[in-house]
Amino acid sequence: MRSVGVEEELLLVDARSGEPLALSGAVLAAADRSAGQRPGGGEPQGHTFEKELQKEQLEFATRPVTEMGQLLEEIIRQRAEAARHAESAGALVAALGTSPLPVRPSLNTGKRYEWVGEQFGLTAQEQLTCGCHVHVSVESDEEGVAVLDRIRPWLPVLTAMSANSPFWQGEDSGYGSYRSRVWNRLPSAGPTDLFGSADRYHEQVRAMLETGVLRDKGMVYFDARLSATYPTVEVRVADVCLEVSTPVLLAALVRGLVETAARAWRDGQPPARIGTGLLRLAAWRAGRSGLDGPLVNPVTMRETSPARAVEALHAHVREALADQGDDELVREGIARLLEHGNGARVQRGLLRTQGTLGAVATRCAEITAAARAAD
Repeated sequence: MRSVGVEEELLLVDARSGEPLALSGAVLAAADRSAGQRPGGGEPQGHTFEKELQKEQLEFATRPVTEMGQLLEEIIRQRAEAARHAESAGALVAALGTSPLPVRPSLNTGKRYEWVGEQFGLTAQEQLTCGCHVHVSVESDEEGVAVLDRIRPWLPVLTAMSANSPFWQGEDSGYGSYRSRVWNRLPSAGPTDLFGSADRYHEQVRAMLETGVLRDKGMVYFDARLSATYPTVEVRVADVCLEVSTPVLLAALVRGLVETAARAWRDGQPPARIGTGLLRLAAWRAGRSGLDGPLVNPVTMRETSPARAVEALHAHVREALADQGDDELVREGIARLLEHGNGARVQRGLLRTQGTLGAVATRCAEITAAARAAD
């Protein structure tokens, strides 16, 4: 059974106004204090919270697990801990892909972030976006690259399912996932060509670094990549999801994609030779529509409905899901998501009922900290 882990980036917001707060340093200090206060003494417990590019963000990573129930418990626990530490610093945490309210982000301190700010200018200064990254274990770089080559057309569907960033600088962007559009301003972000082998993958990464445009391997922002830290494939196309059950659904689907692709590779089945230009169009459409408009069918590369695109993904990975015991979870999760909508639909609904974008942000913070799966 392949292990899976999730990284989530959360937005720090004011409890009354919903405005983003540049308090990541204070929140991390609170987490450090809490980790050092182990009952009965002994070694500090430690924590997995980290700063991100902007001071208005907080990131955490789950431990690798093999059961989706364990992953759900991990995300619930981490979100609850993040909410507790944020509260002690005078803030709330909200699982929002972008801030609904206008914001002037504050770049974090440190040589790496300073380099990013100088290198990418306004693109970096405006880059206050929160994503969800899914890691799935692979046996080798060769298997990992074979997986990357075979999951390419399916990734936009994950963007559509996770879309949770309809607002940008106080306006409705018209997109379900505007985060994906802002993120793709960065020069190494987006879909990739077929690599063919691990050697070619690493050769491409070396060539990118030698241009001087990127500082290190961590800035190779492919939609899916080999992790520079862990023996995993890392899928990076999703918005951070509002309801805690959605990243678990995504993780199950990503693990299904990885296993399905690895089996196809072992059986000698070649990857679909779909051009990167078409994949960019599919990714744009997914960001634009979310689950509330047409998508691009991952098999035919023709326009289709969201339900049919999601069902095509489910059908593609169903055998692997059944083998891993995840098919019922995925079927139920897909049905719930298609009926009730993703975070983008929820946020727009909240604006209609609550009346202000500030109320949207604070209500989403309440949902984030609820520490339970959505009904």
